[in-house]
Amino acid sequence: MNQIKSLAVLVLAVALSAQGSIAQTPARDPSARLREVLPADVAQRVLARIAEARARQLPAEALENRALKFAAKGVDPKNIERSVNEQAARMDTARSALASGRKSTPSGDEVEAGAEAIRKGVDGASVILLAKSAPSGRSLAVPLFVIGSLTDHGLSSADALQRVLARLKARASDTDLESMPGDLPPQAAAGQANRPAATGRDFGQSHKPSSAGRPATAGPPAGVPGNAGAKSNPGQSKRPPGKG
Repeated sequence: MNQIKSLAVLVLAVALSAQGSIAQTPARDPSARLREVLPADVAQRVLARIAEARARQLPAEALENRALKFAAKGVDPKNIERSVNEQAARMDTARSALASGRKSTPSGDEVEAGAEAIRKGVDGASVILLAKSAPSGRSLAVPLFVIGSLTDHGLSSADALQRVLARLKARASDTDLESMPGDLPPQAAAGQANRPAATGRDFGQSHKPSSAGRPATAGPPAGVPGNAGAKSNPGQSKRPPGKG
């Protein structure tokens, strides 16, 4: 009987030890992954920019994920570097605007969503107004995302802001806000086709902050060809030989 108890104790100790080792195994370092997928010089600059963002208490993990996402899509490394730099700058602007409007430190999700809204053409003054006018204590991550989505559907940023503010004052839930782009009349969505080309904007595809609860739209980043930027012969037909 004593031998059986000793064996049981030994098995339990081994199991607990193995469980502790697994728990202590760190997740793979994103910086190591970036060094694998980017040229050495680009990776060094991108990692330095991410480290600077982290030191400034910006959501640096979102920048890491952005770089990895575009690398997986085959985007040119120089464009990835540019995208990370521009998004970091927008995050800085968004955080300052949110802090100015609420006199408090915004969350990482709010900063990330604010940066995406700014990328879509929403200015810092609109972000400040949203922060000032929204109910106290309400997270602005989803409202900011929805404002950006509404501008994608053809509304001006001012109109999108006022619509979201009206819903917020009516105590709409995040789920209610997320339905707003789909509730637009067809003519509003059709207006998107008549908008001028977005010159100088980040090619990166928009996405919700991690807390918004809905996956990003599938497909290549806006402005990046579906073949991830590979050169093609304009005169070459894509149809199989012999097909009319």
